[in-house]
Amino acid sequence: MVISMVNEPRPVPDGPRASHNLLGQRLGRKGQETKERILVTALRLIEGSQDMPVTLTAVAREASVGMTTLYLYFPDLGDLILAVLSRVMDCAEQAFVDRLRTRWPDAALLASAQGFLHAHYQFWRRHSRILHLRNSFEDAGDARFLHYRNGVSRPLIELLIKQMDGLPEPMNAPWANSATVLLTGFERLATITTNPIFHTNLRDIGVVAVQAYIDDLLNAEAELIALAIRHHRDNARSRAGVPGE
Repeated sequence: MVISMVNEPRPVPDGPRASHNLLGQRLGRKGQETKERILVTALRLIEGSQDMPVTLTAVAREASVGMTTLYLYFPDLGDLILAVLSRVMDCAEQAFVDRLRTRWPDAALLASAQGFLHAHYQFWRRHSRILHLRNSFEDAGDARFLHYRNGVSRPLIELLIKQMDGLPEPMNAPWANSATVLLTGFERLATITTNPIFHTNLRDIGVVAVQAYIDDLLNAEAELIALAIRHHRDNARSRAGVPGE
């Protein structure tokens, strides 16, 4: 299973149908405003206090809508979380994905990988609760979230493959396998280092020391990415009969 987050076209829409409610009624201005208020409220609750439970009841109460009204737009918590997740992911491109779109210079592979990973970590740190909620639904076997994550993973893997001078097909080629493993690694690293339990377990060493440790882990992951990219670029040059730089 591949994992990632990327601001690319996604198979999961923002809610049941953007212009209709679950009864098939077209949303007018008031309906659109109600749906938007629900989404904004849910996002505020999710990214607010960790002690605030994220439930449909809590969202309805904070958004000043009845449960019947909320169910017209989001039939269960998973649908609402997916809609909020899509809203959050709209800023992923600018936050970290665009760093992969420009070819990293051979002489600056490590620095480029470090910049990308630290930007990716900051995105996770800012939106950790919604991203951990996504993982919880997936771990529980919710097919919608499995489909969502797999759907948004491939574009990021393809960007890594492009950095390696590999081809997008076949997806079991050596460079594609490397890209998949690397992506899994830095996603897992972000998951662990943004988990409140991780910080609780290390609270005795102090906040500054914990962040320094996280930076060291990110830099270690960056070394692996840089090594893999260099390895596959060298292999690509050999296949093409081009002398190494």
